Amino acid sequence: MDTNITSSTRIFLGLSSFQILAMFRRGLFYSYLSIYLRYFLGMSVTGTTLFATLPMVLNVSFQTLVWGVLSDKYQLRRTFVILGEILAGIGTIIVFFTHRIVDQLVLAGWMIIIGLSIVEIFWSMSNNGWSALISDLIPYEERSVIQGRLSSMGGLGRIVGIWIGGLLYNGLHLQYEGWGFYEGSLFFVAAIVMFLSTIPMVLVPEGGVHYESEIEPEQQSSIGDITTPSTHIFIIFLVAITFINFGRNSIATILPQYLFLPSPGFGVSSELLSYILNTQSLAIILLGLIVGRMCQKIGNGNTILLGALMSIISLVLLAISTNLSLIFIASFLRGSAQVIIMASSYAFASGLITPKERAKLFGLFNASFFLSWGLAGTIIAGPITDYLLILGVTEVLAYRTAFLTATFVTFIGVLLLILLLIWIRVKS
Repeated sequence: MDTNITSSTRIFLGLSSFQILAMFRRGLFYSYLSIYLRYFLGMSVTGTTLFATLPMVLNVSFQTLVWGVLSDKYQLRRTFVILGEILAGIGTIIVFFTHRIVDQLVLAGWMIIIGLSIVEIFWSMSNNGWSALISDLIPYEERSVIQGRLSSMGGLGRIVGIWIGGLLYNGLHLQYEGWGFYEGSLFFVAAIVMFLSTIPMVLVPEGGVHYESEIEPEQQSSIGDITTPSTHIFIIFLVAITFINFGRNSIATILPQYLFLPSPGFGVSSELLSYILNTQSLAIILLGLIVGRMCQKIGNGNTILLGALMSIISLVLLAISTNLSLIFIASFLRGSAQVIIMASSYAFASGLITPKERAKLFGLFNASFFLSWGLAGTIIAGPITDYLLILGVTEVLAYRTAFLTATFVTFIGVLLLILLLIWIRVKS
């Protein structure tokens, strides 16, 4: 008994420490990259979204077609996480030097996008191993709880990362805007954190179906959910959650640009932007502590719907707000929705995926999240904003129209999910 408690503690300590460092790195680096590409390197709005789109396309392609297949074949989880982080860290350093060897600023932006696309191939190894590892190590009925707690721990890392990123972006207010990327400090700190994140994984077992068979009890259905593996229901669910994720996340790369717009925009500084984004992080921390119990009480499917509703409200607020206080409220709702949807949809999907196909199908599931951070911006928010700017619409109105469009896309996903949940309840 004591051995099991010690083992569970070591596993959570390893997973949570990794999550803190991973979210620190993401908050530090990606919160300001869009601004750097747009206002320092001079790329278009649609062009700036490509720093997330092209890397994410390669990420999900390699997760599904390469790493997922290899992980399922050899049952390697922790190994893939460690290798992925080390190789991605080395690649990030190379990307910095590569983007500095060209003279044209826009071309430097493309060098970053291409470089990060290659880096993402190795990151996808880590992402895939991480998703499968949690299901290997955590019993079904505890997955939403653990995912929420891990998100909460990650929120702490994100807060510190965004804060430090805001300071480094302009060199502690002693340098110019964009200094942190152009001179390399943000690249190097991000890489160092990737290397450090591999250390906590030593506390975590390799994982695999053999490990899972020792700890996995019989799955118990949450309210209105199906826990019997079903590829057909999984695919329908995947379509619904993709619309929800594409809608709510299509504005992720352009939101910092919008907040930076001078009057009649908000004209925030990099420091104030960090406070707004960290309101989202605070929500992730707080909701992460309770989302697991919420899933157990009302069901994973209903919890996803609650998170999607929060996303819709936040998008509407961003589209109509002229008061900065409402932007903070929208940011808090975005963070709440993020952790709720991530935890509940992961648990919902895990009940539909067979253990032997876990890494491969989680590669598809992860695609709905990863592509939504980039591809959704490239095909939805970016083109709408650029097209309206070409027509002569004010920048503020162009961005707000993109937010309303994102609301509509999210709503489509909500309708599909409602129909699926009704069908599941009728069949059960």
